[in-house]
Amino acid sequence: MTDYDDDKPKPRGELAMKVVPLPADTNANGDVFAGWLVQQMDIAAATLAGRISRGRNATVAMDRMEFLSPVRIGAQVGCYCELEDIGRSSMKIHVEVWTLDRIAQTPRKVTEAQFVYVAIDEHGRIREVPDQAG
Repeated sequence: MTDYDDDKPKPRGELAMKVVPLPADTNANGDVFAGWLVQQMDIAAATLAGRISRGRNATVAMDRMEFLSPVRIGAQVGCYCELEDIGRSSMKIHVEVWTLDRIAQTPRKVTEAQFVYVAIDEHGRIREVPDQAG
């Protein structure tokens, strides 16, 4: 990394999922529905939560989102996830969404949010997250 790279924004966390929205995922103007984008973010973060909890988990909260720019049909949508905090049974995961339009050369950040998951057992009851040291 050089000094020149410091002014180039880049995603926070690891790429957890990449998907391309199709016509059914968009409104009449060709912009992706917000709900579709939230769904993709939840899937990506739940995948990380499942690896951390080593099993089932459930979404219990999501913080406020602000959409910085619309996502167009055909854009590559990348969800980047990072564990922010871990409790006895809960996990806070930060999710950023970056897109690369079909004709664009540089990715752009679309939105971000924090999702909270709780580890659950096979009966749907809260359980402890396994020790991460092992």
